[in-house]
Amino acid sequence: MIGCSAATAHAQPQDVATDESAPVSGALPGLDLPGFQQWLDQIVPPPSLPPAPDTPLVDGAHLSPELAALRAAAMPSAIGDGFVDDWPENLPDFAAGELIAWRDVTAVASGVLFVPVRQVVQLKYRTTDSDGSPSYAIATLVAPTGVWDGPWGRPVVVNNLPINSLGRDCNPSHTLAHGFSNKTNLADYIPPTTQLALLRGYAVLIPDHEGPRMAYAEPFVAGHAVLDSMRAVRNTLPEEFGDSRFGMIGYSGGAIATNGAVRLMEDYAPELRDVVVGAAMGGVPADYEILARSMNANLASGVFMAATFAIGRERPEILEQMNHLAQWAAVSVMKDTCMDTFALFGLLLLPIDIAATIPNPLQSDLARDIYSVTRMEGRKSPVPLYIYHGEQEFWVPPEGAKNLYAEQCALGANAVYRSVLGEHIIAAFIGYPESLLWLDARLRGEPAASEC
Repeated sequence: MIGCSAATAHAQPQDVATDESAPVSGALPGLDLPGFQQWLDQIVPPPSLPPAPDTPLVDGAHLSPELAALRAAAMPSAIGDGFVDDWPENLPDFAAGELIAWRDVTAVASGVLFVPVRQVVQLKYRTTDSDGSPSYAIATLVAPTGVWDGPWGRPVVVNNLPINSLGRDCNPSHTLAHGFSNKTNLADYIPPTTQLALLRGYAVLIPDHEGPRMAYAEPFVAGHAVLDSMRAVRNTLPEEFGDSRFGMIGYSGGAIATNGAVRLMEDYAPELRDVVVGAAMGGVPADYEILARSMNANLASGVFMAATFAIGRERPEILEQMNHLAQWAAVSVMKDTCMDTFALFGLLLLPIDIAATIPNPLQSDLARDIYSVTRMEGRKSPVPLYIYHGEQEFWVPPEGAKNLYAEQCALGANAVYRSVLGEHIIAAFIGYPESLLWLDARLRGEPAASEC
């Protein structure tokens, strides 16, 4: 509930029951969707695809030739930047978080950050994909001007931005290395987390947390990439950041990455438990089963379909259930678009059934498996959490965030929940200031008080 001040109202949410009988798939009035699916596949031929190359990016050894070819064709296109595009040789020989390559992008990045910086470097490091196999990621480390004279090393804000995109040139690192383009994300600048942290004297670490496959909304890929970015900084620059405090923050798609990182930390990167002092996240898409009801067959359906496809890049069993029409879309220029493009398809109000080969795909056994694994149940955050969510959210209903908070409390985590006024956009601005103040207090060494 919202108290006297929407931005600071305390909430003690309880578990919210899920109505399993509620329809998950949308429907077009008067349309027999299973029959329509069959008709589509009869009139739309499958795309003619070349055999899948034998590359780690595709990893098609365990797939049928047809599915491997589709997965290969659905991967994001190279953007002509070898630092980002090239899969490293001998990647399994590197440890998780080990630096593979780096480059200095200060000359370009200093002109697009709007505040003084000392240096901006991009790190390419080994990480782990959703299947547990070696992968790589890129993160940008921004160092402010001035000397840090605090009792510990210079604090680092891990700014998990809502990338929410399918193409590699939609990543924050692309703007920082190449300058502004028509794919620069406004969310990289509003709210100005990076700039405020730099003015505070903190360093900022910005991971491209979707990985080389641009697996938007896949929490294991994102969580691993974020955790390994911190490892890369600490291992590569121990003199400046070896004893630094790290704090994470993220909203919406950035909250997926933040949530994934804290849930995976205990098992994947336990040495970071005493390094990360807290994680603040808002507008958290914590339960995709809830989103299957709230984002399908309405104005949000373009975003929902894109996220489903992007998770399928890491989990090809999803791609296997795409019909011919969806396959054509998956290998078209759409596979490299940013959110501001694919979101427009929500205007068509299409249900995801129109892209599937099976009836009621969002109630299928495959869907239930994906809901279960991406919910990451039973994984306790070893670091303090600050969670906020708009009480009037309709695309990302608050029940998912409230259930996340209740679960973390039940597991014994240190957590705070704030219910704020507004839907997804309004709530982002109303809830942001207190979340940033909370994180700043953690970085200054103040202990977090749990409200569980």
